[in-house]
Amino acid sequence: MAQHSETEFTFDTASELASVEGASAIRGRSPWYLAWRRLRRNKVAFAALALFVLVVVACLLAPLYAHHVAHTGPNDEHLLGKVTVNGHQIDIVSKGGIINGKLVASIPIGPQWFNAGGKFLLGADRLGRDDAVRLLYGGRNSLIVGIGSSAICVVFAILLALLAGYFGGWIDFVITRFFDLFYAFPVVLLGIALGSALAVNGFHHFGIDLESGNLWIPTLVISYVLIPYVGRPLRGQVLSLREKEFVEAAISQGARPLRVMFSELLPNIASSVLVFFTLIIANNIVLEAALSFLGAGVQDPTPS
Repeated sequence: MAQHSETEFTFDTASELASVEGASAIRGRSPWYLAWRRLRRNKVAFAALALFVLVVVACLLAPLYAHHVAHTGPNDEHLLGKVTVNGHQIDIVSKGGIINGKLVASIPIGPQWFNAGGKFLLGADRLGRDDAVRLLYGGRNSLIVGIGSSAICVVFAILLALLAGYFGGWIDFVITRFFDLFYAFPVVLLGIALGSALAVNGFHHFGIDLESGNLWIPTLVISYVLIPYVGRPLRGQVLSLREKEFVEAAISQGARPLRVMFSELLPNIASSVLVFFTLIIANNIVLEAALSFLGAGVQDPTPS
């Protein structure tokens, strides 16, 4: 009976295997690096990220544009003012007239683009205020509230999810009951109710003084009411990960709870955190607009 030849593999390391295969050495990569590499390969997502960063930078530079280019503030009125356009002086707000058979009391200047040296780039409103300046300041406030409340919400949701999912027991019981308390209320109505209540006289407790119209009021209210909606799904992921082999290996090697939570568990839920963070920004901006409309947010585009 013929004997079958046996092939003996002597590759002891990944580097030896890679050299035989004609490839470069295999190196371990962290979950953060792998997530960044996947993002770089997604051209559409990367282009959207670049556009978002451009909008954010433009809004954050609103004070510089208003002071050095437009030379007017977001609330400065120019009812009787004039502006030089292509060497000619024209009224910012004309006296009006009859347009399409209707009597118009005043006609604000239209978009001038760069014909007026950067002033009234998108025109003016009926009070003679620069629309471009007000748009940038409004976007700046919305981004501050939207991104700020999202960051606060996600940070606290991650902390609560890691504590509840990793330790379990009474800690998990207390945190999940906190989540359940907020699940009993519609999040938008709860946020509007809290925001409207604080908009009357502000918040003056525990050494904190926030006047009505302060940006911190909608920021804290929105982040507070949305914590359970982010924390509960993340808690479920932590519960499913804490029994995995890599977590048990880290614990057996003497890793402390903080190291396990932030070095082992957090990178593995990072993709979900990024998804929640991006989705909640848009939701928070809409909710901030609702709070502002009802008097709970900031009416003045100039931040407090």
